Amino acid sequence: MTDAPLAPGAVIGILGGGQLGRMLSVAASRLGFSTHIYEPGANPPAGQVAARVTTAGYDDVEALRAFAETVDVITYEFENIPAEALDILEPLRPIRPNRKALKVSQDRLTEKAFLTDLGLRTAPFAAVDDDIDLAEALEEIGAPAILKTRRFGYDGKGQARIMSAEDAPQALADMAGAPSILEGFVTFSHEISVIAARGLSGDIACFDPGENMHEAGILRRTTVPARLSEAQRMDAVLLAAKILNALDYVGVMGVELFVTPQGLLVNEIAPRVHNSGHWTQNGCAVDQFEQHIRAVTGWPLADGQRHADVVMENLIGDDMDRVPDLARQPDTALHLYGKSEVKPGRKMGHVNRVIRAPR
Repeated sequence: MTDAPLAPGAVIGILGGGQLGRMLSVAASRLGFSTHIYEPGANPPAGQVAARVTTAGYDDVEALRAFAETVDVITYEFENIPAEALDILEPLRPIRPNRKALKVSQDRLTEKAFLTDLGLRTAPFAAVDDDIDLAEALEEIGAPAILKTRRFGYDGKGQARIMSAEDAPQALADMAGAPSILEGFVTFSHEISVIAARGLSGDIACFDPGENMHEAGILRRTTVPARLSEAQRMDAVLLAAKILNALDYVGVMGVELFVTPQGLLVNEIAPRVHNSGHWTQNGCAVDQFEQHIRAVTGWPLADGQRHADVVMENLIGDDMDRVPDLARQPDTALHLYGKSEVKPGRKMGHVNRVIRAPR
């Protein structure tokens, strides 16, 4: 397998069958590619739009090998893929983004160390494996702070706030013995994210930073443009590019940043298309999903230019009751994920409200 661009008709293998895999499949089809989803769970959202689905576990060696034989390149829609599965796949087909990006992002401690080694600023942090570690970390970092599992946490899961030392025992118990990391609170005005892409040739393109607002640990909305000075906007883009280059990255990455009086701090990175980049579907000629497909197939990247302001809102749980009303609203684009069961806290879709420039 060379690094020559894949031609239309090639097959892109996607590990994971959730909504991100679904939207990647739609984008791939627009460019003439087909997708093959590998997903342990039955009837995944991506399966409704992909050409093919393999339903098997990440420990099924034969299924993994058979999957790899049917595709030309492999990518993924989430970062917690077992290393053992990648050991099977990597000799058979290119994996983009590469395994280094996965290794860094799968462990919060590894990620923070990687970022600080690049000279980037993060919240103060310390590894926590037991009550002695936690006491020492609180002595160094102070409270309030937040204790997080090093792996597998998302949308506010695997986290416990520590407002004072009295909260420490319960917070540690909430981790259920998992290796953890203590992060100090950061004083910031708002959170932004940069959706950045790097191609096979090393070229980089970034979308405009978006401003994020969370509720109960889950992203509620992203507004573009974000409240930033031109200098802050440039710093955010250059910071994202530095991370991509250090990882020899190929694909789209989400980089979350805190805006503080001392400058930009990196909150976390996600080596995949990102929830806060959904606004690009209706604000740009080429969205983050097509940009990712372009990158992993060796096509030229789009420039990421924005043609409209957008407010993206996640539809979570019972927000699905609002769909009939949202469908009537002007300049409003619905993106529903095809999930059969509505659950509290479950992302069921999103809506992009396009704010057009006055005539």
